[in-house]
Amino acid sequence: MAEESTAIEISDADFEEKIVKGKEIAVVDCYATWCGPCRMLSPIIDELAGEYKGKINVYKLDVDKNPKTAEKFSVMSIPTVLYFKDGEKVNQTQGAMPIGMLKGHFDKLVG
Repeated sequence: MAEESTAIEISDADFEEKIVKGKEIAVVDCYATWCGPCRMLSPIIDELAGEYKGKINVYKLDVDKNPKTAEKFSVMSIPTVLYFKDGEKVNQTQGAMPIGMLKGHFDKLVG
């Protein structure tokens, strides 16, 4: 696993610019530092960020620091993963999940 494979931290301030106006395929891991399942999911997200580099932009959003974006996309529990294509949310999953399951969602995006 390469070090540069980690997901990019995103905030309320740059979310619109990078995701909505970006018009690219993107995945956003909504998490909090105190959340156990989020800490379990984090290395999987980082690994997939490396594996899908050049195909999917992978981001992480700390919901405690960025409540506007979490509210806008109705993130009620964490971890929540948001999936975007051409600036539109096309899917949303909740809870920690095994890499194979998450990969299935990534594969559907790049279809």
